[in-house]
Amino acid sequence: MANSSSITHFLLLPFPGTRQLQLLHFCLFLAIYLAALLGNGLIITTIAWDHHLHTPMYFFLLNLALLDLCAISTTVPKSMDNSLRDTRDISYTDCVLQFFFFIFLISAEYFLLTTMSYDRYVAICRPLHYETLLGSRVCLHLAAAVWACGVLTALLHTANTFSLPLCQGNVVEQFFCEIPQILKLSCSTSYLREIWLLVFSVCFFFVCFVLIVVSYVQIFRAVLRIPSQHGRHKAFVTCLPHLAVVSLFLITTFFAHLKPSSISSPSLDLGVSVMYSVVPPAVNPLIYSLRNQELKAALSHLIAGCLHKQ
Repeated sequence: MANSSSITHFLLLPFPGTRQLQLLHFCLFLAIYLAALLGNGLIITTIAWDHHLHTPMYFFLLNLALLDLCAISTTVPKSMDNSLRDTRDISYTDCVLQFFFFIFLISAEYFLLTTMSYDRYVAICRPLHYETLLGSRVCLHLAAAVWACGVLTALLHTANTFSLPLCQGNVVEQFFCEIPQILKLSCSTSYLREIWLLVFSVCFFFVCFVLIVVSYVQIFRAVLRIPSQHGRHKAFVTCLPHLAVVSLFLITTFFAHLKPSSISSPSLDLGVSVMYSVVPPAVNPLIYSLRNQELKAALSHLIAGCLHKQ
């Protein structure tokens, strides 16, 4: 039995199998990580470089790419390093930092997706008031609120979780430090405070979910009233990538944290955590770039400009 004061490191869940399978995991995570770095990096660079993309929609998309880039950098490099060195160790300090930044970035991304649904609602349902309701100052304030809410959420959960006495050893049954796995290490009577904080967070996130649903109900009602087929198509094209990203994020996150304990297993938990923490940051740039002609055109001009300078 150990307590939190005596724990100097945690043992993360290893990827099972032979040494060859561990190296395969390293190569797979490396490929996903490089894809996420390339995709999100190109989106950030393109939006920052092309002044035609300095609009609220692309400003929020730039923030999303930045959050995705930071989120995948919080968990994947450490897992790759452990696989390469055939170890499971993560220091207590590194675990706390990883826990904090992951909660911060995931929470901020959820708040940002809610803000982006409001942006699409105003653009389609109230286009004449778009510049007024989403001016540059309003966008900056919304983005600042998103990041601040993410920091506050992470601070509350990190301080609360790691203040609990840890009496169940130091084995974290996940490839990174997350709330459910750290709570499993706490004493049986000491985690109720964190449970209440989780309930409050779930209620707050549910409000955001309702806002997203209401926004898209209004959006689809407005789109279906557009008389021309071309107008409907253009409106759908601007909304579908965001809706796809929201769906991927919510489905994987909700299943990871709300699945019945009866079907839980280390291999299933590992697969689900990969789906919600690793896959979305790599896939989101692809979703946004496939149907966005403005972004693809700006990216082509950026690449052509770089090749021309060479």
